Amino acid sequence: MNTSPTTRTRIVTGGLFAFSALAFAAAATALSVMFDWPDVLREPAEVVLPAFAAGGPALVWAWFAAAWTYGLLAIPILLLPAALGLQGNPVLRVATYAGAASVLLSLIGFLRWVFVVPALASTYAAGDGQTRAAVAAAWTAQHQFGGALLGEHLGQLLVIGWSAAVSIVILRSGILPRWIGAVGVVTSSIYLLNQGDILATAVPGFPVWDLADLIGSTGWGLWIAILGVSILTKRSKFAGPAPAAKSGHIHSAHHGMA
Repeated sequence: MNTSPTTRTRIVTGGLFAFSALAFAAAATALSVMFDWPDVLREPAEVVLPAFAAGGPALVWAWFAAAWTYGLLAIPILLLPAALGLQGNPVLRVATYAGAASVLLSLIGFLRWVFVVPALASTYAAGDGQTRAAVAAAWTAQHQFGGALLGEHLGQLLVIGWSAAVSIVILRSGILPRWIGAVGVVTSSIYLLNQGDILATAVPGFPVWDLADLIGSTGWGLWIAILGVSILTKRSKFAGPAPAAKSGHIHSAHHGMA
């Protein structure tokens, strides 16, 4: 049986969806300007590590900001079933676990740039040819494991699965405007196509659509913000009718609840 979500839960959930989407967009823009992200992710160590070292502490903090503004998404993802009054929905329950796991995996991918890459970049900059070759090999290994596998492949697949499931629940239940569900299905589908670029790092020649990441990730981020705003503004959609008071008890009930 669905339970009516509290106003506080709706405000926190919707507000954090919108805030996280906008804050992460700002951090991602900073990374793009400072470090040519995300294109730099497909460059070799001899390009990435010197560029990272040249960015200094400001670049490390930009990665830290990107990691935790994205990490904030775990909170509204976990709160969403209660915010929609759909705690008993089995599809949404499974999707919530997948969404929370995806944020954790993406955090690992982002935080590599804070705790792992700085040491590699400084060692590469100060090393001789043999040292640089060893560091480049270490860079490639951690980049493929923590970045391509955990952060991009598994992290993106799980969050796409979450957003697709949420969108389908919205389409079927009408708990939010159904066009939000339709947009979510479309953006999730486009975002899924970015897996080609990720798989191409392990399988040379795998088909890649270059615009999938730009269109998919941007559209998905906008959808998250719209989802948050919709939860914030559709209060009447969640509110149930006020129970009718019995005759003779209206006055006393009113004062008992004041």
